[in-house]
Amino acid sequence: MRRTKNDRPRLAVFCSGHGTNLQALIHAARRGRLRARIALVVSDQPRAYALTRARRYGIPTVVVPRAESPTRAAFERTIRYTLAAHRIRYIALAGFMRILSPAFVRAYRGRILNIHPALLPAFPGAHAVRDTLRAGAKVTGVTVHVVDAGVDTGPIILQETLPIRRGETESALLQRIHRLEHRLYPQALHYLVTGRLRLRGRRVIMR
Repeated sequence: MRRTKNDRPRLAVFCSGHGTNLQALIHAARRGRLRARIALVVSDQPRAYALTRARRYGIPTVVVPRAESPTRAAFERTIRYTLAAHRIRYIALAGFMRILSPAFVRAYRGRILNIHPALLPAFPGAHAVRDTLRAGAKVTGVTVHVVDAGVDTGPIILQETLPIRRGETESALLQRIHRLEHRLYPQALHYLVTGRLRLRGRRVIMR
């Protein structure tokens, strides 16, 4: 029996900002290039434009401000309760500016992906594009990886390179990186939700 859109694996997207990767995932899901249902958008920022994008498509949203939670554990408990209520199976981090605890990651082991605007393991962290340019690198790119207990240290699923143009500014390079992200992230998530990825230690085996 063919699955309907409502029967597809349920995916939550975590965002803190503008939500351009969220928009790319929505388009991919609607066009059948991502065989998942984006069932929830989670943000720690009440004014994140990603929430507006989600609401345009009727996607449920939840805001969990970190400042209103007494501890990180309380913050994550609220999120996990919401994920359970929406029967979420997979999580995509798309510009979510909070580090998830090892306990949270263990609860969704192998089912949380992140996208990073550099060729990991080089230039991890929140300022990857800036750091890449300051280092004088000639090539950068995009990495999609499984989230583990570290910061940008999880097993790599997909990478693609992008040459840096002479004299290129951070904003110009970031725009080109975004275009690459918008193509690569739906592809990696599609592999995950359709069962084509398996973790074997730190290696990702693709079927």
